[in-house]
Amino acid sequence: MTFKATYLGSNGWFIKFKKNNLIIDPWLKGDLIFPPGEWFFKGSLEQEISIDKDIDIILLTQGLPDHCHIPTLQMFRKDIPIICPKSASRILENIGFSSIKILKPNEITHQFNLSFEATAGAPVPQIENGYIVRDDEDNSFYIEPHGYLDENLDNQSLDAVITPTKNLELPLVGSFVKGADVIPKLIKKFNPKFILSSTVGGDAKYSGILNNFISVQEYEEELNCNLIDLESMQSIMI
Repeated sequence: MTFKATYLGSNGWFIKFKKNNLIIDPWLKGDLIFPPGEWFFKGSLEQEISIDKDIDIILLTQGLPDHCHIPTLQMFRKDIPIICPKSASRILENIGFSSIKILKPNEITHQFNLSFEATAGAPVPQIENGYIVRDDEDNSFYIEPHGYLDENLDNQSLDAVITPTKNLELPLVGSFVKGADVIPKLIKKFNPKFILSSTVGGDAKYSGILNNFISVQEYEEELNCNLIDLESMQSIMI
C-alpha cells in the first residue's frame, strides 16, 4: 500500500498513508459564503460529510472560505497540527488552534513521518500554497487547487497529482481556475501515475450573482495518463 485518496468534494481530500491520516481543505458542514454575503456567492452541501477516521494533520492551501472553512474547522480538536499559508493563520488563531505551522513557497516542514514542501500557488491576490507531500517510504503527491504550477520546481516523479482539470472563467477577469491549461505542464513536470480531478466536483449547490457568470472550459486534447474523476466520498488506492 502506498496511500489511499478519498475525494470529499470541492477542494477537500482525505489522504490515508500507512502511518498517518491527512485532511486537506475540508468543507464538511454548513454553508460556504464569500464576502460580501450569500447574495454574492453561496454554496450549500446536499448533506453533511462524516469522517469516521482519526485525523492527524490538517493541510490548508489557502485562506479563502472554500479552503479555510470556519464551521468545518471548528469541528476539530484545537491541538491538531495544521500546516497552512500565512493568509489562513489569523483565522485559525481566532478559532483557537494552538499548533499552526505557516509555510511559504520553497519552505519544508515535517510532521510525524510526512514531509510537506510548499510551492507557489494561486495569486488570489497574494500567492497561496501548493504542496508536495511525501512519507518516509517516498510515497508522494502534489496538490494545488487553482491550476497554478510553480515553474521553479525541479522535474521529478510523483505518485499522484491532485489538480483541477477544468478552467473556470469570469467575464473580463478570465480564468481564475486554470485546470485545463495546467495539465500538460503537470504531466511534464511530475510524470504522475495518477491525476486526480479536484476543485469543481462534489455534492453541493451554488447560488448568488457571481455563480451566474462562471463558465467552464474542458480540456479537449487526449491525455496519455490515468486521469481519475471521483465522486464525493469515492476513494482510490495510489
